[in-house]
Amino acid sequence: MAAKSSHTMTIPTDAELVQAQADLWRHSLSYLTPMALRCAIQLGIPTAIHRHGGAASLIDLVTTLSLPPSKAPFLSRLLRLLSTTGVLASNEVGIYSLVPLSYLLVDGVLVDGDASQAALVLCLTSRYHMEAAMGLADWFKKDIAQPLPSPFEDVHGATLFEESMAVLDPESDKLFNEALAAHDHMGIGTILRECHGLFNGLQSLTDCCGGDGTTAKAIVKAFPHIKCNVLDLPKVVDKAPSDGLVNYVAGDMFHSIPPAQAIMVKLVLHFWSDDDCINILAQCKKAIPSREAGGKVIVIDMVVDSSSPMFETQLLMDVAMMVCTRGRQRDENDWNAIFMKAGFSDYKIVKKLGARGVMEVYP
Repeated sequence: MAAKSSHTMTIPTDAELVQAQADLWRHSLSYLTPMALRCAIQLGIPTAIHRHGGAASLIDLVTTLSLPPSKAPFLSRLLRLLSTTGVLASNEVGIYSLVPLSYLLVDGVLVDGDASQAALVLCLTSRYHMEAAMGLADWFKKDIAQPLPSPFEDVHGATLFEESMAVLDPESDKLFNEALAAHDHMGIGTILRECHGLFNGLQSLTDCCGGDGTTAKAIVKAFPHIKCNVLDLPKVVDKAPSDGLVNYVAGDMFHSIPPAQAIMVKLVLHFWSDDDCINILAQCKKAIPSREAGGKVIVIDMVVDSSSPMFETQLLMDVAMMVCTRGRQRDENDWNAIFMKAGFSDYKIVKKLGARGVMEVYP
């Protein structure tokens, strides 16, 4: 017989029950926040406000978006939610304006050299991601043989960013890859400014899973003396533009990485399990010289930190990885364990930029 708990819950007060009910409503309805954001992108609200000089009234938006006038009261309610949740700003006379978040969603505008993040929102709010999350309870109950498929794989029978997804839904696969590129390229300008010393003294660098080379090209433009390789799968490299700035290499980071003084793994490892990360990093270690010769691996990824104001965002990103991939987000202890198991001697967190960390790992 199980031992009875000695803990007795205190009966909530009337005020606590009323607050608890409101909190329950908020949690249960919070899915409407990303749905409202998705709707704003699909309607083109951020772009419309931008074209009005950064501020627009309700009537301006109804006219610019070619919406039926009868929908104006309903659009007003959507805009009120978007303003309350920090997607837009509004004033007492009903003028809506962009904030940094919504500026990232303006079509055709580059932010510090980075493309719009609209594809990322549309990806994460797609029916494929929603249905995967809705299957989470069933996934937990299943006794599945290792390696465990993600709930996304379990529900859809396809894996993100692989051929199976392209076969299942080519249009969504294209969107998901656009979202991945937007996610990966965002922030390299900030890294180059805030972590300038990261690249000082380097003569060569290989960017693992570097995609179309956007990140590597930004590094070469800032540091013209660095010779950059971009490693990615053949299907990615075959579509990459060849302009001579960087050297594209078709390959697989699990098997071989082009040698360089530094290897950069930017926003890659969170997609993979701990064992896979150890294998990837072991290949990185083989590709660099000694620490005395300047050898290092540059890891740019999330560093979960309970003291960070972005802790909740980091946890949401971790659960997103659990739902859609076989990877996870990691705290500093997790990173330390992986680095040591991969055969490295030391590391340091160079800087934390938002929810992400920039780390140097030494052989």
